[in-house]
Amino acid sequence: MGQILIRNLDDDVISRLKTKAELAGKSLEQSLRDLLTQHAPLTPQERVELSRSIRAQHGHRFPEVTKAEIREGLEGAE
Repeated sequence: MGQILIRNLDDDVISRLKTKAELAGKSLEQSLRDLLTQHAPLTPQERVELSRSIRAQHGHRFPEVTKAEIREGLEGAE
């Protein structure tokens, strides 16, 4: 598993995070791990933007497929 080092956090922020973790019955590390995991999934809009970015960089490698071609491929798979 990876590690992240976050520099220059205000001491007051760290203190509040420790308090929140203690109130939840967790260590600061576990509390932050849970928080980061909770906020890691991409939103639908972020997924669309990622797809657009990939297509912009590599669009020539992924030609558009028409509905007829998709239908033909599905019929051939049966």
